[in-house]
Amino acid sequence: MTLIADPPGQPTAGRPTATTDADAPPARRTGRWIDDWRPEEPEFWEGGGRAIARRNLLWSIFAEHLGFSVWLIWSVSSAFLLAQGFTFSPQQLFFLVAIPNLVGSLLRVPYTFAVPLFGGRNWTMISAAMLLVPTLLFAWAVQHPGTPYWAFCLIAATAGLGGGNFASSMANINFFYPAAKKGAALGLNAAGGNLGVSLIQLLLPVIVGGAGIFGLVKASAGGIHLERAAYVYAVLAVIATLAAWRRMDNLGTAKSRPREQLQIVREPHTWVMALLYIGTFGSFIGYSAAMPLLIKLNFWVPEPAPLGTGVFFAYYAFLGAGVGSLTRPLGGWLADRFGGARITLAAFTGMVVFTLAVLWTLTQLQSNPTADPAIALDNKSWFPVFLGFFLCIFACTGIGNGSTYKMIPTIFRHRAEDAGLPLAEGTKRASAAIGVIGAVEIGRAHV
Repeated sequence: MTLIADPPGQPTAGRPTATTDADAPPARRTGRWIDDWRPEEPEFWEGGGRAIARRNLLWSIFAEHLGFSVWLIWSVSSAFLLAQGFTFSPQQLFFLVAIPNLVGSLLRVPYTFAVPLFGGRNWTMISAAMLLVPTLLFAWAVQHPGTPYWAFCLIAATAGLGGGNFASSMANINFFYPAAKKGAALGLNAAGGNLGVSLIQLLLPVIVGGAGIFGLVKASAGGIHLERAAYVYAVLAVIATLAAWRRMDNLGTAKSRPREQLQIVREPHTWVMALLYIGTFGSFIGYSAAMPLLIKLNFWVPEPAPLGTGVFFAYYAFLGAGVGSLTRPLGGWLADRFGGARITLAAFTGMVVFTLAVLWTLTQLQSNPTADPAIALDNKSWFPVFLGFFLCIFACTGIGNGSTYKMIPTIFRHRAEDAGLPLAEGTKRASAAIGVIGAVEIGRAHV
């Protein structure tokens, strides 16, 4: 039984053949819907299913990457607000950075439920279009020095819309791929989002007319223009919306009620996987903050300004997040081949070993380099070893992130089989678990 309802003018070449029978669901919908999706069957997968899944994965990555970038726009731009004349205290700036993170974590559960309710393609269009709200409001606020702080807080809260995109994107892609390929697919999808963090931190200073990386800001001749970054991402949000409309599909088989999905919180495996994910992604977040701070404290002296003596920390701060993001697909791919539990155990073992190695390098350094620039220069000889071990930690966190997300669909598929339920039920439960686990971790990391 197959029913694919295409909008007028949409080609069906390269897609499973459309047929109908007496049991076919009614053509109740508009847009690109696929009601017969059997990725576990090799003939179906090789006969067009793979191409459809890859196309949806590609545009899902783009939309999720954009969501992460908008989500983090306040954390990157907070230092520029002072340069533009806003007189916010450090506590007020910290709160502005925290608000989108908190809202984003709360939205991950309802965003997960939205996929079976509205369709993955439809919800990608909606969630991408909603990014126009935080971007355009941001552009308006930063151009008006008289904007009150409470208005900034409300606008920052809307940036949390981008944080929910991760859960819905992961839940959607989980439905498209067979169990043997979910690890690599989910790893690629998640890596695309994570890279949004690194790229906006790297590129926003350039877009707005500043210079430097991660807070090292030097105003250009024309001054700082934060609204430029907002307009860039607003345009990208429109592109993501149109791309989802033209190139993505809804799966009629990805259908579940929120009440059914909420039953996942009663499943012990959900909380075991949440704990494992905290260990991997929580380490990724924590070490992303720790590495530049350790470099600053042990290898750098601020004089002579602006770059100081020794190793300038801002030049290396983005490397950890970049490595952790890029190795996430590798973790999913390895889990597909060797099993998620084995790779996750290996990732945790690697984190322990390389963390001990970093601690060992710190014992080889002289303390308090600010008292004598010569100490910073002497410590500099240990920096390649220190950086190498730290990047190995990040590689392990990325591999662990990918392998844990491979474990989630595998566990719930076996749970469904043991209960005598169809395979589709295991996929639905896994997608719901992805949203809950992501929300638990992000909430823990940012609260």
